[in-house]
Amino acid sequence: MTGTVTRAGERLRMTGIVKRFPGTLALDGVELSVRPGEVHCLLGENGAGKSTLMKILSGSYRPEEGTILLDGQPYAPATPHAGLAAGVAVIYQELDLLPDLTVAQNLLLGRAPRLGPFVRRARRARLARAALDRVGATFPVTARVRDLPIAAQQLTAIAKALTADARVIVMDEPSATLGESELPAVFEVIRSLAAEGRSVIFISHRMEEVMEIGDRATVLRDGRTVGVYDLAPTGPGEIVAAMIGEAGQQAGATDRAAPGGEPLLRVARVHIPGLLDVRDIEVRPGEVVGLAGLGGAGRTTLLRALFGDLKAHVVADLEGRPLKVRNPAGAVRAGLALVPESRKEQGLMLGLSVSRNAAIGALGSPPWLLPGRLGRRVTEPALAGLGVKAAGPGQPVGQLSGGNQQKVVLAKWITRGGIRVLLLDEPTRGLDVGAKADLYRQVRHLAGQGVAVLLASSELNELTANADRIQVLYEGRNVACFDPRVHPENVIAHTVITGATP
Repeated sequence: MTGTVTRAGERLRMTGIVKRFPGTLALDGVELSVRPGEVHCLLGENGAGKSTLMKILSGSYRPEEGTILLDGQPYAPATPHAGLAAGVAVIYQELDLLPDLTVAQNLLLGRAPRLGPFVRRARRARLARAALDRVGATFPVTARVRDLPIAAQQLTAIAKALTADARVIVMDEPSATLGESELPAVFEVIRSLAAEGRSVIFISHRMEEVMEIGDRATVLRDGRTVGVYDLAPTGPGEIVAAMIGEAGQQAGATDRAAPGGEPLLRVARVHIPGLLDVRDIEVRPGEVVGLAGLGGAGRTTLLRALFGDLKAHVVADLEGRPLKVRNPAGAVRAGLALVPESRKEQGLMLGLSVSRNAAIGALGSPPWLLPGRLGRRVTEPALAGLGVKAAGPGQPVGQLSGGNQQKVVLAKWITRGGIRVLLLDEPTRGLDVGAKADLYRQVRHLAGQGVAVLLASSELNELTANADRIQVLYEGRNVACFDPRVHPENVIAHTVITGATP
């Protein structure tokens, strides 16, 4: 894949793209070709270069080397605004919407029709309504974005790209914040965009989604393009092998015996009126108990309540003594650790370094007061064990990929030590196959030391592979408990969806 001549039928061609950061060669001659009317999947492990490549495409970064052609014409945007004006829109995993503005204001931000200095509000509302109609959205253009469910916010972001008449639409992990019931509507919109002749670049770590929605896929590994695949005749195993560089690595657990002994954590009841009423959950030392359920079933609410982050009526015992937790600080003192669903907002200090984030709480001092050398020494084993990819321990954690940020959140608790109960809320969201394997190996290592683990995940296949038992939550209640060694995944899935055992 050399040269800069656009091939017949190409919408986008990126050739020989090189990008360097201090101490890191992020992209080393990457090639990407996308056709009109196709859904092209961009795949690779965390740190493979996907985000950097898309930031170059959007105009957020400038490459040191390489060329880009858009519909046969040289394309080198200096800013994201210039990229959008040229017809390239990027919809990030953490949506680039202003929550306190209305849908109409977001859709035409900076591009609202005007009469002199005044915004033509009626005209803006009509344009916004037309864009929402094209993606099948029925909510009003006057709604504030923060009041919309996540699926509606996702459709708003897609509609925003359409108001700019984007020819290339990049969707970065669009399903990461969606429940399974919300995904089909977004996929239908993606198919309609491709049918109109637009090019969709789809980034996901979920192979079942890639195989369902994609036409072709480009795989990156260590900043290089390692393969381009027609997805129809290609099995997911071949693509995963290309992503991780070796065949057969899976993010699953090996055969294991169910832990015995007395429960370390007994949850008699966790109750929030009208929201949650969970009863009789036990976790033994060394046991991983999964929490399955649809979006809104109560998994996150349960973990936050146990961690003292939500006001709830909690009746529970830890190591035979009543668990009295009034706030997260009390939970930490009791030996509970939480890896939250939103790592950026709740789990990290993005402006601080990797080592200082991982050292939070470990040495009894605020992270910004820790000597750098001391922080690196105490955090290095956990960071290395989790396979965190960074330019160095001093790199700001906000510059890492989402998957590596999640590993730093877990490293924070491993470094601190003293964990008796580990609460994991969607710990592999945004992680690739190899990163998931690293994380679950660490979780199993902690369990092997006697830690009790409660694991909430919307990835049922991960729960069946890694949990000793699975509690199913439905509309705020736990309705069934399964042993994944005995019950097949389709039986558990039936209960997740319907709330009833088949």
